[in-house]
Amino acid sequence: MAETPPDRLSTDPRSPYFDAKAIERDVGVRFKGVEKTNVAEYCVSEGWIRVEAAKTKDRYGNPLLIKLSGPVEAYFKDKEKNDDKNKDDGKNDDKNKDKGKNRVKEKKDKDKKKKK
Repeated sequence: MAETPPDRLSTDPRSPYFDAKAIERDVGVRFKGVEKTNVAEYCVSEGWIRVEAAKTKDRYGNPLLIKLSGPVEAYFKDKEKNDDKNKDDGKNDDKNKDKGKNRVKEKKDKDKKKKK
């Protein structure tokens, strides 16, 4: 499978743009720079997403969808997680532990001063 998600994807199995393999890889969508988790369908090239309108249903019992226009960016979340793991290779773990210990010591010192 390609490293980029499809240009257009739908979560509805009846749609011609439904792709189970892409959905299994967990596709993330950023709309206007904000990550959206309630996207039912998107199209990167046309610049729109469809999101569910709260709990509203149409006359067939399907969720009512609203089409929003703007810049859309699709990505695979598993790829993003692998990138984050590569960036954090554990080099700064000791430094972060020391900072936490110092904060605790500082807080204890402040509490002792207040008691006096």
